[in-house]
Parts: sequence; C-alpha cells; structure tokens
Amino acid sequence: MSEIGETTTVQWDSALEAIERCYELGWTDGLPVVPPTEARVAEFIERTGRPSGEVVGELPERRREITVGKVAANAVMAGCLPEYMPVVLTATEAMLDPVFNLVGPSSSMGGSAILTIVNGPMVRELNINARNNLFGPGNRANATIGRAIRLILMNACAAIPGVFDRSVIGHPGKYTYCIAEAEAETHWTPLHVERGFQAEQSTVTVFAGESPRQVRSVGHPEPILLAITDAASSLGTNMSTSGSVGEIGTGVRQGQIVVTIAGNSDLWKDWSKDQVRDFIFQRAHRSIAELKRAQVLAGEIEPGDESTPVSLIPDPSDILLLFAGGEESNMSSVIPSWGPKVGSTAVTRVIN
Repeated sequence: MSEIGETTTVQWDSALEAIERCYELGWTDGLPVVPPTEARVAEFIERTGRPSGEVVGELPERRREITVGKVAANAVMAGCLPEYMPVVLTATEAMLDPVFNLVGPSSSMGGSAILTIVNGPMVRELNINARNNLFGPGNRANATIGRAIRLILMNACAAIPGVFDRSVIGHPGKYTYCIAEAEAETHWTPLHVERGFQAEQSTVTVFAGESPRQVRSVGHPEPILLAITDAASSLGTNMSTSGSVGEIGTGVRQGQIVVTIAGNSDLWKDWSKDQVRDFIFQRAHRSIAELKRAQVLAGEIEPGDESTPVSLIPDPSDILLLFAGGEESNMSSVIPSWGPKVGSTAVTRVIN
C-alpha cells in the first residue's frame, strides 16, 4: 500500500505499520488515522469533480497553498466517508477566505478551534447530528468532518501544536468541532437563510470559537435567556477581557458569538430569532468599572463608571443563533469568538 505525501510516496506492508508511519511523519492529531492510500484518496477527489492539484485557497503568511488533493488526503485520514468530502472541501474554502483570517485563530495563544456548522438538506442526507449530545461523541459525520478540518489545519496549513499553534490550554474542540442546526424542528429561520442563502441550499459556516459554555436553565424563555446572557457576558472570555489595555471603544475586544438553544421548540413559539438576539444584545455588557478592574480599560475608576455599561457584542446580527441540541431539557450553550470582528469573521459558503 502507498500514500501520496508532499513530494514522495511512502510504502508500507501492513495497516498497523501504515498507522505507525503516520505517527512518525507527524500527520496525526494524537489519535490513529486511516492510512490515506492512493485509491482511497482518488475516490474522495472524484467526489468533487475537480482536479487533485486545484488550489482551493492560500495561507500566504505561511506560504501554503491548499489543494483538493491535500483536503482529500486529510479527510481520508480523519475517517470520513467519500460523501462527506464536499462538506470538508467547502469548509476548507470558507476558512481560507481572507475575511476569516485563519492565521489569527490558528496560531493564537487563546486556543480557539474552527467550529463547522452545517445547514440545509445535506444535514439529513449525511445524518449530521443536530440534537442529543450535540458537541459530544457518537456520530461519524460530525466527528470525522470536524476532525478533517483539524488535520487540514495541521498538515496543510502548518498549524502544528507547539510550532505555529501556540495555544496555552486549547480545548477539546481542537480535535473535532462540527454540528448542524435542527432547522426542520423549529419555526425559526435557519442560520444559512438569515445569512442570505436559500433554504434548499446546503451550506457550511465556519466560526473561530472558544469551547462551548454549557448553560443550564429552567422555566420560560426569559429566565433561559437571562442565564444565556450572563454566560455570554462573563469576564475571562475573548468577548470581555482579552486584548490590550486601551481607552473605551478600543480596549474591549467585541466580536461575534454562537448561541445554541435546545429543548422543545414549542417553548419558543412566541419568539423569533430576532427577538432572542435583541434580548441578549441589550444585556450582554459589563460596566466600565468592571472592565477597568480587569485591566481591559485603562485608568482609575471614576464616578459613573459603575453604572455605565459597555456592550460586548457590536450588533444583534453578530449573534449566530441556532436551534440545536436535545429536546429533553432546556440546555443551551454559548461560544465566544476568538476575537473582534476585525480579527476573524464567520464565513458561510454553499456546498457544491
């Protein structure tokens, strides 16, 4: 059996030897990978209808060109099925969009991961999980698509831990971070439609984010949203206390945020996504005094600072809201972004 590397073909005599060779070559995320044989990689490339050498994006800061073939090889190693290849390829193109600024979150000490959100008919076609155990194990599509993105970051984009990936603590989403929205089970407008696409189109949205902050709450929508807002505005996230000390408006790293809401959709029948976003936006803030104590803002605390709020989210549209997760309980999650919108902005692309 053989594998196509950057410039050479590697030979092996058994599957176990192949797996160990992948470790030796530094191609794994710490877990065993599927040996990327020529035949298997070719099968994935064929799914795209594009040549192996076609460049799908560049990372100029690292002098890297990412090709269809490189994406296919890493998708194979991640354990993907060939039918997942269009999702992986589109997610790769999205994160290589200059607006996303991949070099920032992939090298930051903050340890953000690339969250992949899938919308549209392909969610059902590929059985991508949008319900129970949303961020957890048990679903091949979620696990391997998300893992493929991480392997592409390492093997094609040079985001190698300890080299260009300078995460201080990282988080489990850096192994795999892929979910879908349960759009067929709610009256809410799907994320991709809100972002300008048609409901019948399948899309991938990439978002550079911290780990999910699980929010447990009971009761009606308002108490649930109060708990979500409290988690979203806590000190210690990239939304509140990251960045250099500065004056008001420059020292607070405002950015986007992903919010997932689970449970029974009937609970939200009188609420639209816009209403939910407005509720969170109006309350996601910290006072000037709190930000000065945390040394996000410079200067001594002055009269009025305790009661003067500073918003942590630039605009309600910067809240990417999803109906996703199990329906047995009112569980939610908050995922702060890597940094301000000027640092990295979520990108959505159509899956071809």
